[in-house]
Amino acid sequence: MSLAPASGTGRFWARSAKIIRFVRQGCTNRPFFHIVVMERRKDQYQPVIEQVGTYDPIPNEHDEQLVSFNYERIRHWIGSGAHISKPVAELLGIAGLLPVHPKTYMTAWRNRQMAEKLVQIEAVKKAEQTETTSNS
Repeated sequence: MSLAPASGTGRFWARSAKIIRFVRQGCTNRPFFHIVVMERRKDQYQPVIEQVGTYDPIPNEHDEQLVSFNYERIRHWIGSGAHISKPVAELLGIAGLLPVHPKTYMTAWRNRQMAEKLVQIEAVKKAEQTETTSNS
């Protein structure tokens, strides 16, 4: 599915529900997402009204995930009553436009718990190694 121009196609109903969501682009094992405004229907192959940003989830050589937003147009569409999908709401929360999504807090908490467990496991391994070397 190719994207329509950023100015929109004009082929949408003025009073239909809109949603700001991801449209997956890119290749196999190399996703790239456009953040777009579309009609809120189940039809997967519908025209895009406007592209308002991009998201590259694969970290680059500086270990950064690149995101770009057109905040002015996002505010316009939110003010016009557009809904926001959960993944886009998470990104906008991290960017500071919306309140931070609860899933972001939970992910950070789980990552901290996992890091603490890894530190404890490494400490136990080092202690076992020092015991075996001192006994030899």
